[in-house]
Amino acid sequence: MPELQLALRYVVFAAFAASALVALASWLVRTRRISPFGALGRTLRSASDPLIRPVETRLVRAGGNPAHAGWWLVVAVAAAGVLLVTLGNWLVETAYGVAGAFSAGPRAAIALAVVVAYKIIVVALGVRVLASWLGFFRYSRWLRPAYALTDWVVEPIRRVLPPTGGLDWSPLAAWLALWVLERLLLTIVVG
Repeated sequence: MPELQLALRYVVFAAFAASALVALASWLVRTRRISPFGALGRTLRSASDPLIRPVETRLVRAGGNPAHAGWWLVVAVAAAGVLLVTLGNWLVETAYGVAGAFSAGPRAAIALAVVVAYKIIVVALGVRVLASWLGFFRYSRWLRPAYALTDWVVEPIRRVLPPTGGLDWSPLAAWLALWVLERLLLTIVVG
């Protein structure tokens, strides 16, 4: 499995380097550092346009400068790469944890189930909080699972601890309650 993680990192780095080269080529032609009418300019433009054009279209619709589309491509590839490597590492760690837990017996399997459930609910809680900061709420199609996973712990706390001063402390209190519950369950199962 570590070979797979290493290969994934190399692929992400190669995609990042390629996006940086595409952005540089596009920037050189668009800012006329290289003549767009010469052979080199046409070649760079034909190589970079298929990747830059969708980003440029989206950027212009949002009111941005189309000359910056290449650098937005680099940022998007870097962010997607970090998420992909993180997801890959999590999957490998989970696979090793599952294999180790099932070879160690039923108590270890139950402890692993508690830890995995805790991690899933905490990630859903984080997604819920971040989405609310960006203006997406309960009825967004992509956020319904996060709300479904966390409502059972956030809503009772929100009734006791309402938002004050524009800040909603219930997700933080829910995270604390989940952490205490996880520690308590692990102590019961393992101990």
